[in-house]
Amino acid sequence: MTAPSLLSPEHIAMVDRGVSVIVASRDAAFRPSIMRGVGSAISADGTQVTVYLRRSQSRQLLQDIGSGGGLAVVFSEPPTHRTLQLKAREATLRPASPADQPQLDRYLASMQCELAPVGYGPQFAAAMLSAPLDDVVAVQFTPESAYDQTPGPRAGAPLDAPKARP
Repeated sequence: MTAPSLLSPEHIAMVDRGVSVIVASRDAAFRPSIMRGVGSAISADGTQVTVYLRRSQSRQLLQDIGSGGGLAVVFSEPPTHRTLQLKAREATLRPASPADQPQLDRYLASMQCELAPVGYGPQFAAAMLSAPLDDVVAVQFTPESAYDQTPGPRAGAPLDAPKARP
């Protein structure tokens, strides 16, 4: 049986839409590694997340995740800075396959729309996020904790924490 999602339908929809993705981990000496994702996907119930990284740009990060460093993934809307952080102690790594290409294409198209209001054209997003499929690794995980990282009074608060009263 799958554990219930930590995420609200609104958070699932935000991740599913395709917003900015940053993936981080750490090595055994707690030195951080971080990289921008080139795609993401989430199950309809929010219990399974996949982020895509370029192998050629993410060697240390992939090694840290594969060695048990855990991961933290931040999803952020560029126009509003609304931000969600998900954490997990472990993840599964696999080479991307042709079945992943439609998701990567969908993500790129979404990010082109997300970046337009802040002044970045579609060519910028394509240059930043396009990757040959044979250079892409899928990182799949089940979120174990979730945090509101939107700048403001709730930044860093667990999603299940009570909202502060005005």
